[in-house]
Amino acid sequence: MQYRQLGSTELSVSEVSFGTWAIGGSWGKVDDKESLRALERAMEAGVNFFDTADVYGNGHSEELLAKATKGKEDSIHIATKFCRAGDIHDPALYTEESVRAYCEQSLKRLQRERIDLYQIHCPPIEILRDGSVFSVLDKLREEGKIRHYGVSVETVEEGLVCLESPNVKALQVIYNIFRQKPQEELFPKAEEKGVGILVRLPLASGLLTGKFKEDAVFEEGDHRNYNQNGDSFNVGETFAGLPFKKGVALSRELSWIAEGKGNMTRAALRWILDNPNITCVIPGFKNVAQVEDNLGVLDAASFSSTEHEKLRAFYEQEVHAHIRGAY
Repeated sequence: MQYRQLGSTELSVSEVSFGTWAIGGSWGKVDDKESLRALERAMEAGVNFFDTADVYGNGHSEELLAKATKGKEDSIHIATKFCRAGDIHDPALYTEESVRAYCEQSLKRLQRERIDLYQIHCPPIEILRDGSVFSVLDKLREEGKIRHYGVSVETVEEGLVCLESPNVKALQVIYNIFRQKPQEELFPKAEEKGVGILVRLPLASGLLTGKFKEDAVFEEGDHRNYNQNGDSFNVGETFAGLPFKKGVALSRELSWIAEGKGNMTRAALRWILDNPNITCVIPGFKNVAQVEDNLGVLDAASFSSTEHEKLRAFYEQEVHAHIRGAY
């Protein structure tokens, strides 16, 4: 396992870390015992950073992380998020009273005295422009409730607004072979400001594993079923904003990336980690096998400059026009 500094913070995190949306809910059925075994396997491999949120299974993923990391609070870092449990457009949700309540609830579920990275969970851009919430987070940081704070964003514009706030230490973004826009302007500016980059949905909700066929059917409780067209939240959170059948067709055209890298999953993660602006990727998982598969990227060779140019051209010519929603 290799480790990378989280921006200008003192935290050094595993370049392959994990997100816990899938084990909390919204990705179909889960087995808590298997989830805990998977978390343990990740930590055995050197993973020291996990991302979660208060709305993942209504706090369930936070509770699972508490069990998995008990006694390891100093060595295993946790990032969690807040605001999606309420009306994200209501300014009252971002007041000190509200944010403090969210923070205390997460601390209780995590069974920790401090959150390593506390993130605003995809708020509207007007909240970010107002900036009052950052003052609230500054206060929680001064009190020792949180170590650092950041923002999970949907668009490049939102990320650029966040970079204007001096104590934002991390941005969580959607970035993958199908979603390359952030690397153009956002990543260099984040590097300049000493802000770390966490990459969520690195596999485009599974499209970049190459395992789906156009007739795939997802469980009713899986967001890949009910949010394919952005009916419940930002369409970019599901299949990177691509219509599912188009995404499957495009992934088939990318089958060549697996050559010499084990499979498409490992290749897709390797492509992200080849970018020096990235702090870590945080793929999801539901079992030990998926953790093992994601960890396989550690043995995958980097892409050549020619291959990177080919994948950039593929995005610009074949993918970009089909992505829906602002990003």
